[in-house]
Amino acid sequence: MEYNPFKDINRPLKEVPKELKSKVMSDIAMAKLLMDLAALFSYNIGDLIESVIKQRKNEK
Repeated sequence: MEYNPFKDINRPLKEVPKELKSKVMSDIAMAKLLMDLAALFSYNIGDLIESVIKQRKNEK
């Protein structure tokens, strides 16, 4: 019989080691920082195209 992971849903959660938990939280914080920096220094292409189209319509 194959293992069914959905049967584990109703079981109580296990506590993870503090070292692992702090490493995971640190990795998540670093990923969030990188995503925020990428958003800060990149253009939103949809907004850029929309503003160019509006400017061209206003020039006519």
